[in-house]
Amino acid sequence: MNCKPICLFTYNRLEETKLTVKHLQKNDLAIESKLYIFSDGAKNESSVNSVEAVRQYLKTVDGFAQVKVIEAPTNKGLAKSIITGVSQVINEYGSVIVLEDDLITATNFLSYMNQALDFYQAQEKVWSVSGFSFPIKYDPDYRFDNSFGVRASSWGWATWKNRWELVDWDVSDYADFINNNVAKRAFNRGGSDMCKMLDNQITGKINSWAIRFCYAQFKQGQFDVYPVKSKVQNIGFSKNASNTQGMDTRFTTELDDTRKNTFTFSEHVLVNNKVLKQFVKPYSLFMRAKYKLLKVFS
Repeated sequence: MNCKPICLFTYNRLEETKLTVKHLQKNDLAIESKLYIFSDGAKNESSVNSVEAVRQYLKTVDGFAQVKVIEAPTNKGLAKSIITGVSQVINEYGSVIVLEDDLITATNFLSYMNQALDFYQAQEKVWSVSGFSFPIKYDPDYRFDNSFGVRASSWGWATWKNRWELVDWDVSDYADFINNNVAKRAFNRGGSDMCKMLDNQITGKINSWAIRFCYAQFKQGQFDVYPVKSKVQNIGFSKNASNTQGMDTRFTTELDDTRKNTFTFSEHVLVNNKVLKQFVKPYSLFMRAKYKLLKVFS
């Protein structure tokens, strides 16, 4: 198999980074994969020592076909780091697998991602491949190892150069979109938080590459590949997390422990509405309000 390169984005969380790398090293295809580690610079004086500790550890990482560490001299922030880093690698290789420093992977994560990238490369309806999925209930006779969604995941994902190049990072048509109620309802099919997140991005309240990636997917009318059994768990809900601080158990999932290494993918790119309903439930207004109240009174 021609293994696709991996991009790992790190900052100042040493223990989470160690766990992420440790699990990735145990992947069956790790030794055949090139690993590009992007280390963002310190945002302020209080982060200097923790960033340096991560960088010292990164110098010891092995277990891959090649390890290249790229240290940013200044702080870019997560969004810019991912946009520039992914662009650098995907322009050279044509496709890429992406992780952040708070994601632990199943041993078959790389096998699944590589096979899905090969299988759907020429399928123009597919936007990206996700390694993460919720514990969704499928019909007993469901025979594939994947399903399809309308919301790209940022928790262990992959895509191709010709999809990545379609993203308008400036969201130049936002003024037209925000006045189109039909389009807004369609975008929120991926979760009731989608339009609000995009608005927060445009108004500068957040700085997210992911919501812009999802919006570009929506504009292209494409779908995502999701595993039936999640190959990724997010462990990044600590006080040092860049984007997931204070999140809750809505996003808990079970990591695939089957060690299955050959996967059956569906040739027909169609969204199963029963599966989609389960997938978007954690993003529903009710669930978001429920967990917000639980935090207030806990």
